[in-house]
Amino acid sequence: MPSRSRPDGQGGGRSSRGGVAGAGAVASAIPLNPSTKALSYLGGYPPALLQQVQGLIDAGTLGEVLRQRYPDVHEVRTDKALYDHVMERKARFLRGADPVSKVAYDSKLQVIQHALGTHTRVSRVQGGQLKAKREIRVASLFREAPPEFLEMIVVHELAHLKEREHDKAFYSLCTHMAPHYHQWEFDCRLWLTARSLGLWA
Repeated sequence: MPSRSRPDGQGGGRSSRGGVAGAGAVASAIPLNPSTKALSYLGGYPPALLQQVQGLIDAGTLGEVLRQRYPDVHEVRTDKALYDHVMERKARFLRGADPVSKVAYDSKLQVIQHALGTHTRVSRVQGGQLKAKREIRVASLFREAPPEFLEMIVVHELAHLKEREHDKAFYSLCTHMAPHYHQWEFDCRLWLTARSLGLWA
């Protein structure tokens, strides 16, 4: 697995090293189209990296390589457990940020491309005043994800409480909360790819 920065260059200046672990020698002539379904979660990453991923897909070993690195499954299965998990991290890193009124898994949330979770500002009238509260929702498929991938999504959504845009300040905050954030995001996208192709049992 490579150490990856953001494909859009917002990774805070971190450079990539190496290739996808277990890829071996991959022919450079492999035709690639990042818009295809197989690589839809990896748009924006370098063609050379996508070639390595395609090699693992063709060999049917992408899921095996990922499982060797991420063998565990987290135990944050319920909405209450997810809420407690998020609030613990918020208290540790973002005590002064806007309050979060709701955290839940969402079976209706479609995980496509860059949408791995959602955060919303909900406005309600209370006592004659308009008050805004934040909600964080995570796609239900992450109930059974490796713990690192759930952590990456939680950190991402919490960072939006302070930074709205996906800019350098945003990713600096993400890596402050989770130093391996960029690697986890890339590997999470590989995991989603493996799931979509039936390579993750």
